[in-house]
Amino acid sequence: MTTNVLILCTHNSARSVLSEGMLNHWAAKLGKDVRAHSAGSAPSGRINPFAIEALANAGIDASGYRSKSWDEFVGEGAPEMRVVITVCDSAAAEACPYWPGSPVKVHWGYPDPSNAAEAQKAAAFELTRQAIGYRMLQLLQLPLGTMSNAELQQALVDISRS
Repeated sequence: MTTNVLILCTHNSARSVLSEGMLNHWAAKLGKDVRAHSAGSAPSGRINPFAIEALANAGIDASGYRSKSWDEFVGEGAPEMRVVITVCDSAAAEACPYWPGSPVKVHWGYPDPSNAAEAQKAAAFELTRQAIGYRMLQLLQLPLGTMSNAELQQALVDISRS
């Protein structure tokens, strides 16, 4: 059974998109039945071009990605999430909707690469992509199919400290 992971950031334009791309990329490479989704509480309606560039430079096609609302993941027919990860502090502080299935929730904060000086933006996005990719690889090493929610919660908190 597919393990669905929802990654949230307020605008769903940079960090959450990088996370979705990296988790899906590594899951496919490692043959793991994990599917990442991303969304935002107040989606910007566009993906930051530096996020697309960072993913493309890593060999990940993000052409089908779009900025979307977390509302898409609470309605009928939405995939049931096992894990919800917030990647920006403002999303972590927001009151999230009720997620069907009571997924495990964790905050993995990353500084916003969009705030870097213009000349440093590409490097900031690349460093953020690498940091996210490292944590996603750690997530994929977990025995997701056999872990209880309490065990998974602790493992995800431990990853947040690395």
